[in-house]
Amino acid sequence: MATTIQSFSGSDAIPFFDDLARLRTTVFRAFPYLYEGNPDYEQTYLSTYAKSEGSIFVLAIDGDQVVGVATGTPMAGETDEVKLPFLQAGLDPHEFFYFGESVLLPQYRGQGIGVQFFEGREQQARKLGLRYATFCAVERPADHPRRPADYVPLDSFWAKRGYTHHPELRTTFTWRDLDETAESPKPLSFWIRDLNP
Repeated sequence: MATTIQSFSGSDAIPFFDDLARLRTTVFRAFPYLYEGNPDYEQTYLSTYAKSEGSIFVLAIDGDQVVGVATGTPMAGETDEVKLPFLQAGLDPHEFFYFGESVLLPQYRGQGIGVQFFEGREQQARKLGLRYATFCAVERPADHPRRPADYVPLDSFWAKRGYTHHPELRTTFTWRDLDETAESPKPLSFWIRDLNP
């Protein structure tokens, strides 16, 4: 059976939360996120998106299994960690649609699903009348001990989608890496696309 892409608004995605939490903790264990998952945090995090007006969950479903998810929400309703770099740069969060994550099981990559994830969220941003789409990505040193020898950053994929890196827009998120005993702040920087150039 072919993988299908389905979009859900806000609370309509709640029946899939267990699947989405599993996907996030599975995919984000890999470099560069190295995330030691926390089930309680996952449910709280996903619930925040479900309650956010204008949010979207784009799911990749193979048969009865959810194999990937991408989320997005108007930046105006996001946390200070997301909004503050934009406010400090004189940018209005009310013009931006923020992509929370895009996670896909490895065996489903390279089939165009990632592109559909971006298209679904960009369509939602335009529907809401927002001009820009943005997301942030974690930054790891080139000599990080857990960096796989065959690791290829997604920078070129994002650039092909029309996104420009803005390293001056920086934030930190806190989580526990696989080799850490406690949470620590991680640096991230933003990518932006003008949806109405």
